[in-house]
Amino acid sequence: QVRLVESGGGLVQVGGSLRLSCAASGRTFNDYNMGWFRQARGKEREFVAGINWSGTITYSPDSVKGRFAASRDNAKNTVYLQMNSLKPEDTAKYYCAADRGFRNPFIKTQARDYNYWGQGTQVTVSS
Repeated sequence: QVRLVESGGGLVQVGGSLRLSCAASGRTFNDYNMGWFRQARGKEREFVAGINWSGTITYSPDSVKGRFAASRDNAKNTVYLQMNSLKPEDTAKYYCAADRGFRNPFIKTQARDYNYWGQGTQVTVSS
């Protein structure tokens, strides 16, 4: 059983920054890619950043590229999401998730490829 616990969400003004954390336990954290997703009210869950198992490869979609970035500290079993230049449309609940595959060579962007999820942390960007 894998447990993921997000933290760091909150209320921030437009243009501000937040760093979300996701603490993992219950499985060899270092061997799995991690992803960050968000879900705004009434919308589908959306991939916003991912990082491979070793921390050497990251990926963010064009919608947040240059503003959002994932990182990880395998010694602390923690993955992070740095969010800069926040916009009102970034308001959502943010989730971290663990990839299904052992040392997957590719960062997956679909929620179905992740089999463990945290409970989410709310981010609200006010204008």
